Amino acid sequence: MRREKGRIVYSTSPAFEKRCPRCGSYPCRCPKPKSAPPSEQTAHIRPEKKGRGGKTVTVIMNLQLTDKDRKTLAKTLKKACGVGGSIKRDVIEIQGDNREKVAAKLKKLGYKIKFVGG
Repeated sequence: MRREKGRIVYSTSPAFEKRCPRCGSYPCRCPKPKSAPPSEQTAHIRPEKKGRGGKTVTVIMNLQLTDKDRKTLAKTLKKACGVGGSIKRDVIEIQGDNREKVAAKLKKLGYKIKFVGG
């Protein structure tokens, strides 16, 4: 039988655990993601009720942002609306039906706006 070279079955090396899941190297050699400028992005805003016990949240989707930039944008939007919220995967959720406030703040920041759904 032929042996495959470089195929690791088991390792106790701590460096093996820190390998990047995308490129497989240590340290990671993947290009760092960059945020697109606000003028080139369209934010999709929609209200959601499903799976929330009848409570409405405002969801902002389709933004190409780094994790750090998404976090700062969510903080800015929460502060502008005076409510809480969270970040789940690539969407920002703001508590309550605050579509108009969110849209006004995003326009002020330079994003294009599109209302989606209800």
